[in-house]
Amino acid sequence: MLAWRILGTVGPMTLISRVVVAAAIAAAALVVAPPAAAHQPVGLGPAESSPAKGPLLVDGTISFALFADIKRGDRRGFRFRLEEGDRMAVQLLILDRPPSNEIRNARLPRVTITDPQGRKTRMIINERTEFYEPYGGTDYLYLSRVESDAIPGEYRVNVSARSKRVVETVISVGYREVPGEVRYP
Repeated sequence: MLAWRILGTVGPMTLISRVVVAAAIAAAALVVAPPAAAHQPVGLGPAESSPAKGPLLVDGTISFALFADIKRGDRRGFRFRLEEGDRMAVQLLILDRPPSNEIRNARLPRVTITDPQGRKTRMIINERTEFYEPYGGTDYLYLSRVESDAIPGEYRVNVSARSKRVVETVISVGYREVPGEVRYP
């Protein structure tokens, strides 16, 4: 109504003018509105024991959260693709509740990222930063974050568990909150 009053001071508006103004206001609201979705969840179970057997995130700039409950001896894997000019962004988190948050760093999951040229990056556990995820109402701890300019191609991620106790693990990939495609072998 405020828009009608403001525009009404300029002169009488036709019905078509009001519809055009309403459409413009609605479009502007959609453009500036914050994203309504969190990282898209993807489960990693025992069958996804290596990158070749795990899912492929077709666009690695899109936000995905890969969940795995793992203990010593368990392995999980997945892949994601990036293009020229993209950023590679991967975070390792655990649930901020026992037993996961009680496990010492040397026993937390090891995550290794292999880029399209075969270079490996091990995610070093160098933090325990609290993070509240409002969409699911869940508390997490960031353990490690890796970000760099992308090398175009397919990245492979290996996750290996090192604790006797189950660790509720999340590997977050990407940064764009839009729907994305996941392919399974």
